[in-house]
Amino acid sequence: MDQLSHVVIAGAGIGGLCAALALTKQGRQVVVCEQAATLSEVGAGLQISPNALKVLRHLGLEDELRPFAFVPEYAAIRDYKTGEYYLKSPLGTSAESRYGAPYWHLHRADLHRVLVEACLQAGVELVLNAAVVSYRENLERQPVSLLLEDGRVFSADLLIGADGIRSKVREQMLGQERPTFMGQVAWRGVIPVSDLTVDVKPDACVWAGPGRHFVSYYLRGGDYVNFVAVEERSDWLSESWREEGNVDELKRAFAGWHPEVSELLQSARSTFLWALNGREPLSTWHQGRVVLLGDACHPMLPFMAQGAAMAIEDGYVLAKCLSRHSLKDALFQYEHLRKPRATKIQQMSKANAGLYHMHGDVLGRMKLTALQVAGRFVPNVIQSKLDTVYGYDVTEV
Repeated sequence: MDQLSHVVIAGAGIGGLCAALALTKQGRQVVVCEQAATLSEVGAGLQISPNALKVLRHLGLEDELRPFAFVPEYAAIRDYKTGEYYLKSPLGTSAESRYGAPYWHLHRADLHRVLVEACLQAGVELVLNAAVVSYRENLERQPVSLLLEDGRVFSADLLIGADGIRSKVREQMLGQERPTFMGQVAWRGVIPVSDLTVDVKPDACVWAGPGRHFVSYYLRGGDYVNFVAVEERSDWLSESWREEGNVDELKRAFAGWHPEVSELLQSARSTFLWALNGREPLSTWHQGRVVLLGDACHPMLPFMAQGAAMAIEDGYVLAKCLSRHSLKDALFQYEHLRKPRATKIQQMSKANAGLYHMHGDVLGRMKLTALQVAGRFVPNVIQSKLDTVYGYDVTEV
């Protein structure tokens, strides 16, 4: 299993493209199969923390992305009614000084477009309308083959399943299993600043409230505001995991919140509604010549803003392991390095849901107040909790 010259990747999302770019820079021939007819991303923002930005820097993308970035001044948690700060932790130059890379806000479409262009320039072959059906292994002169819905077949030495939470590759490897609805939905949207009637602080801000929370931050140098509004629900009746949302319903769900939230939403013209799904940790991330990354193996709740970051790290670490070890050893090493970190951040994200939604009523508010007190009287207490996330550097592992 040592020869590795051809790689096929299922999925042209951020994680799949990062893996493709890193592998192509090593001299591998890479084909990326994407089921969509066009290479585009639904408009929404991403928080690119220093751990992810270090990878993008090593992939040679930092300068290309900088014109699209917004640098927030603080990470904040505020009360949904009063606007009181439970947490106000410096980002900006402080984050760059502490972690060796800045904390950026990017539009997902901008990051995706830059990745696509870099992959094409590096020689990656991108195949569209490529819906995955299954894969086959151990064929004569074809170590692994990816079979598409239209009958096309792509053979390689390694198959990477980067095809999301409903991964066909994962399903064949580990069996059919529906993702678990986590009892929450997320409304997402982007609003031009020129349409706003309220000033929005230049922070990565979480507004915490009973059973729901609201996130707002700037994109594209401050020309747009991105919002994510998460609401607890007992079920999800739609067959789709994502659909166009009803803006009026969104506004009603957050009526009576602080004016910076309610007035911001008055300017919203459209929104998408996501079901937040998860999975229990998988028994393995690889089998034979097939390996998973990103949401295909560790879907993240958005309460640490690390979903894209973990996929970016995955792609880089997988490529690094493949450059250092035989194929069999590389896949074991990749899982050994990535699984504990991804699982830990999944757990941190789940715990934050209870904090942001004031679970336990009075007890929930007490936890936020304790966070507030700790931030006032113990310098850097909040930053120290994030050091293991933001300070981690996969380029040096």
